[in-house]
Amino acid sequence: MNPWDVWECDLGHGTHPVVLVSHPARAANKDIVEVLDCSSQRANRPPYPNEVILDTADGMNWATFCKCDLIYSVDRRDLRNRRGSVAVERQRIIVSTIIQSHGWQGLNL
Repeated sequence: MNPWDVWECDLGHGTHPVVLVSHPARAANKDIVEVLDCSSQRANRPPYPNEVILDTADGMNWATFCKCDLIYSVDRRDLRNRRGSVAVERQRIIVSTIIQSHGWQGLNL
């Protein structure tokens, strides 16, 4: 498993595509990994500020919302049917949207 792979998983509300966002070492070696939930419905409106639109180039069947305001922890064994990988240009957008959606921008660390 690799970061940015698109899989299918049931997060408690039916099977949906998910994007693996764990660090590469966790994705390769740990039982629990982190994913973002994506809609199984076609995107038929503009994305909300916490969403990024992914499409067939990213392993989706059609234009789909990736929800960046909630990161799920799942057992890697629950990930099924690898569908593809998120395109590099949308990886950056997802990271930026995760930061914005969590209010992490501008932190003085």
